[in-house]
Amino acid sequence: MSLRNVLAAQALFVRATLDEADLVLSESTRIDPSFKPFVARCEREGVKVTIVSSGIAPLIERALARNGIRGVPVVANEVTPEAGGWVMHFRDESANGHDKAAAVRAAAAGEKTVAYVGDGYSDYDGALEAQIRFAKRGRSLERFLRKRGVSFTPFTSFAEVEKTLFP
Repeated sequence: MSLRNVLAAQALFVRATLDEADLVLSESTRIDPSFKPFVARCEREGVKVTIVSSGIAPLIERALARNGIRGVPVVANEVTPEAGGWVMHFRDESANGHDKAAAVRAAAAGEKTVAYVGDGYSDYDGALEAQIRFAKRGRSLERFLRKRGVSFTPFTSFAEVEKTLFP
């Protein structure tokens, strides 16, 4: 099964409203505490930060707002909560439901350098398109890039990403 098909199938099991789902996520997940200072540093340095995700945009946006992170564009999938389960609205027709490689190519237009920070399966193609790559330690993107001999910097927190990008 493609990631797109898995996400669509999983979404059908969700019977919550967006507010209810957001409450569960607020109690069970956390944003890396060094992400907010990383975003602020990027702003000071004139570096654009965009979240490119195969997740659900409204939930990501709510998590950012809850953590006081504003002004970061989120490019992700949409969802319609329905009584019989959520219906996913994917960014495009790709197997992941969101062609992150195309997003990286668009960001690199005009000879801009793109740094890509990721961790999982849906990040493989996007990371390969970027000039600078960061892969979360112990996650599948790190294994993927290592196995292919593609250069990257492993990281645990955005504080490490910040120190690498802005020495």
